[in-house]
Amino acid sequence: MDLFIQIVFLVFGFVMLIKGADWFVDGASGIATKFGIPQLVIGLTIVAMGTSAPEAAVSISAAVSGNADITIGNIVGSNILNILIILGVSATITTISVAKSTMKYETPFMIAITILLLLFGFDGKIGLIDGIILLAAFATYLTYLFIMAKKSKDEHNDKPEKKMNIIKAIVFTIIGLGLIILGSNVTVDAATKIAEAFGVSERFIGLTIVALGTSLPELFTSVSAARKGNADIAIGNIVGSNIFNILFVVGLSSIIIPVPFASNFIFDTIVAIIAAVMLLLCCLKTKSLKRWAGILMLISYAVYFVIIL
Repeated sequence: MDLFIQIVFLVFGFVMLIKGADWFVDGASGIATKFGIPQLVIGLTIVAMGTSAPEAAVSISAAVSGNADITIGNIVGSNILNILIILGVSATITTISVAKSTMKYETPFMIAITILLLLFGFDGKIGLIDGIILLAAFATYLTYLFIMAKKSKDEHNDKPEKKMNIIKAIVFTIIGLGLIILGSNVTVDAATKIAEAFGVSERFIGLTIVALGTSLPELFTSVSAARKGNADIAIGNIVGSNIFNILFVVGLSSIIIPVPFASNFIFDTIVAIIAAVMLLLCCLKTKSLKRWAGILMLISYAVYFVIIL
């Protein structure tokens, strides 16, 4: 009976995520249009940080309660899922155009900081100094986004667009984000209890189920954005989320308490680097993420899943 209740909660969580992502994308797009902010900037900031709220909540609260050992598994697992599953699914549904700046700056930056995380983790933990460096890099990244937003505002497309009332857009964004976070929490709890009922290991749960659960906001937001033709939000959401996860979430967590970096996470972090490089290479020639690339990403995750299983 308890298992049946958890399955009902799982379905209910998915419903909240789907509706929440729909409203969140509409609201964020409405805000971008109203203020002449490029969709890419909205995707890299508001959408990326908003959909990363579950990862931040799980990891930072774990650090505060002295259980920081789940932080790396949650973040690295989420970053792998974000690229291979979320962009894989999104690209399989529809071809996603990739902005020039995403290929030239944001994606290489994401690769660089994932390598940095790996280097920091070789001594078995992410310490205070490492955390300060990560947060300093995050401040630099935010400065870059601010400059890019200011520079791009004058170049914003002036063609007629269907505009949403600003109050309605803000309400949609807030309610959508609320549903996403609540739906994510319900889904993670239900999925974890279902997995435990079948005797699945804790490491497997952390790297897959909890990571997938905290990445569900990115999944539904990116798929919804891709279907609505807001490709910059779809790609920006994932790249921005991965950057936010490493620099802010791991950075802040390691300042609260040293974050353990178990030796088996070296392999997972290398996979995260390979996934990021794969994203860059798949987009390099066509400046878009096509269906074949999406299928390749999904196959790659299946291989990784079998290895950690």
